[in-house]
Amino acid sequence: MSQSAPLPDAAPTNWVDRRAPAPLRPWLKLGRFDRPTGIWLLMLPGWQAIALAGAMSNRPPSPLLLLEFFLGAALMRAAGCAYNDIVDRDIDAQVARTAGRPIPSGQIRVKQAWAFVSGCCLASLLILLTMGPLAIGLGVGSLALVAAYPFMKRITWWPQAWLGLTFNWGALLGFAAATGRLDGPAILLYASGLFWTLGYDTIYAIQDLEDDALAGVKSSARRLGAAAPRAIAGFYGVSLALAFAACLWAGLGFLFVPVFALYAVQLMLQARRVRVSDPAGALALFKANTWAGVVLFVAFAAGAIRF
Repeated sequence: MSQSAPLPDAAPTNWVDRRAPAPLRPWLKLGRFDRPTGIWLLMLPGWQAIALAGAMSNRPPSPLLLLEFFLGAALMRAAGCAYNDIVDRDIDAQVARTAGRPIPSGQIRVKQAWAFVSGCCLASLLILLTMGPLAIGLGVGSLALVAAYPFMKRITWWPQAWLGLTFNWGALLGFAAATGRLDGPAILLYASGLFWTLGYDTIYAIQDLEDDALAGVKSSARRLGAAAPRAIAGFYGVSLALAFAACLWAGLGFLFVPVFALYAVQLMLQARRVRVSDPAGALALFKANTWAGVVLFVAFAAGAIRF
């Protein structure tokens, strides 16, 4: 693969390969800015929690907090991906989808990648320090989950569950930033997000079934095999039940329900359409979770309206 070519899971027309200056492209690819789906999936649990907290007080979500969580998610996702690539560089070199990444392909050295991680974390910390003490503590605490994640695929068949714990930490952080406390609905939203991630990241892992087997990498998709579509439907079903329970506990307005129904339909259609034999289709279904997460955010925001 040419070093200037788009990576396999990036859109051929992504902005990094089309418009970014050539010297910056390896750095932007290291932070996955050519594949923004992960930024949204990391950010959306925080946005959902901010909307949930606002709806519980009959007010819209704070635009400032939404902006801070967008910037923080972009930075921390970049840091996490670079750290993951440092740890996984030898495995990535053996997998077709990841062999062209900046570290295994030799475009960026490991020491340079560590500097990138440090810079992104420092910028994220500056944003975190604008929030309350509980949010700051939760933000710092998330680093333990991030640090452990790359090793999960070596020791468990369920690294997707650990990713769920990590990627949805923003649900706790967002609620704490908006309210200064953690209430039951926020805990339910976090649990709902864990199962949502377990579903969509199992879909994502279908792309690498053969390469992961050759490299000895574990995943929920490998563990489940042909049963993966049924399991994904089950994961999504539990996620929907927990999110709806969060709505009931929070006492949201009725407008939550029709928007939430649209979210439920999106997830169930994914589970119905996923095929273990169709890696390209799995990538498209995985990316559709960006819009699914936006719909749930809108559902919580709509719950602030009461008649």
